[in-house]
Amino acid sequence: MKIAEPYSGFEQGPIRPPSESGSLLIRVSRNCSWNRCTFCAMYKDVKFALRPVDHVLKDIDMVRFYVDAIKEATNLGNPILQGELYNLLQGGREADAQALHAASNFVNNGMESIFIQDGNSLVIKPDEIIRILCHLKDVFPEVKRITSYARSRTIAGISDDNLERMEKAGLNRIHIGMESGSDKVLKMVDKGVDKATQIVAGQKVKKLGIELSEYIMPGLGGKSLSEENALETADALNQINPDFIRLRTLGMPTAAPLTRQFVEGDFDKMGEVDTARELLLFLETLDGIDSAVRSDHVLNLLPEVEGALPGDKQRMMRPVQDFLQLEPEQQMIFCIGRRIHRLASFSDMGNPIQSGYAKQMCTKLGVNPQNYDDAIDSIMQRFI
Repeated sequence: MKIAEPYSGFEQGPIRPPSESGSLLIRVSRNCSWNRCTFCAMYKDVKFALRPVDHVLKDIDMVRFYVDAIKEATNLGNPILQGELYNLLQGGREADAQALHAASNFVNNGMESIFIQDGNSLVIKPDEIIRILCHLKDVFPEVKRITSYARSRTIAGISDDNLERMEKAGLNRIHIGMESGSDKVLKMVDKGVDKATQIVAGQKVKKLGIELSEYIMPGLGGKSLSEENALETADALNQINPDFIRLRTLGMPTAAPLTRQFVEGDFDKMGEVDTARELLLFLETLDGIDSAVRSDHVLNLLPEVEGALPGDKQRMMRPVQDFLQLEPEQQMIFCIGRRIHRLASFSDMGNPIQSGYAKQMCTKLGVNPQNYDDAIDSIMQRFI
């Protein structure tokens, strides 16, 4: 006989999309149901588990309690300062403090969006996720957006009727980590899905009127599969036409299996310039869609690659082209400057103070146009 898991208080998972920074995070599952992707180190030492639905509902009610307490104090003309938040705690547990801070962040950001955690929460039974969604809408009727991560393979396995029920219950945006549209790349990194399934899943989400964010990873194929990664990924997206295409340049977490393969010489990782060439080819190949492109992550070299297709395509390509036309030393200065956060965008290269500091840092780091990618690998570890 299985012993019921006791409720231990409000939980939050470790990740969420950057676009969900102001969202209330509600943890439905723990970790990732697949957990084999070689580029990811997030959940490698922990097991996947679904939280009991009743526990999730208790989390939601706890946040509502703290939201009401914060709003009541504010309405009485006594805005709650950060240090005073703990006076509202029902108990003394860390979980209660997490719920309180989640409520505070939620209120401060207008209580407009909720993000369901962790890595693939739609693997839960449809009736159970719908029960959670309905409770969220009942408790927070003012919320405009409820979103979740999902694997393409999971979405493809959900019937249209059940996905439509989820949409009617309030799920109106899904984030999918496509990473690549190349079957060779997907197999190499053990993504557990193929291009055809990625397309089926994306088209299904779009057909039912749910907003779709597809995440793609320039550089994931290494040098040998760079061109294929760009072309096949763009082709898949051209068939899906997602609402958002979000760029996530390959990072190399120390604990990721792909990093070990790179260290052992089994993965031909690209540097900044080659990755930019791949990105340009990818952008050139996007066609016939009206997706919004977002470069909303610290790993991306060129944050200004943002806009709405098709009208902004040439404008988005221009900074990549300009970067690739620089002399190698100038490319090095820009890359180092971006990675140490002294240059916010490519246009900052025109500021002699900022670019001059970046040049000084190149000297301090002892880098040259032949080896600066190694230095950048070390710098980027703090952001992965």
